[in-house]
Amino acid sequence: MSTPRPTGTVGDGPRGREVRLTRRYRAAPEAVWAALTESDRLERWIGRWEGDPRTGRISFFMTAEGEDVEPEEYVIRECDPPRRFAADTAVGEQHWHLRFELEHSPEEGMTTLTFAQLLADDDMSNVGPGWEYYLDRLTAAIEGHDVDAIAFDDYYPALKEYYAALA
Repeated sequence: MSTPRPTGTVGDGPRGREVRLTRRYRAAPEAVWAALTESDRLERWIGRWEGDPRTGRISFFMTAEGEDVEPEEYVIRECDPPRRFAADTAVGEQHWHLRFELEHSPEEGMTTLTFAQLLADDDMSNVGPGWEYYLDRLTAAIEGHDVDAIAFDDYYPALKEYYAALA
């Protein structure tokens, strides 16, 4: 694969400054929502969750990084299917606030995903290429392509400078 084109931008979100990435799908918002929230479909491109989301907390296993990963606890802040989702988690010493929104255009038959991470002390040169990689894996999963054909080495370090400049 050639070097992917970066799509991230930085702007003000509901809780502060955030990096945002978008993808467009020729799919109903319910199908994109399922790929983002149903554990078995989520595992096709990034990982799975366990627990009862009705409690507002789940354990997430980022299995795309390997099978022996430690779970991360997610606190669900908003869940409005099939439109908006927001959650907080901690990754090591870093606390992340992630959210996404889906907007459907019936005229175009397209659903737009806006994915965002609240920026704190995060290293944008790592965060941005990582989300580009995972969202392209999501796209492959939605479109029925092989997610393993997408290699992180195509994203990092190639997109590192672009995202470092956004910080």
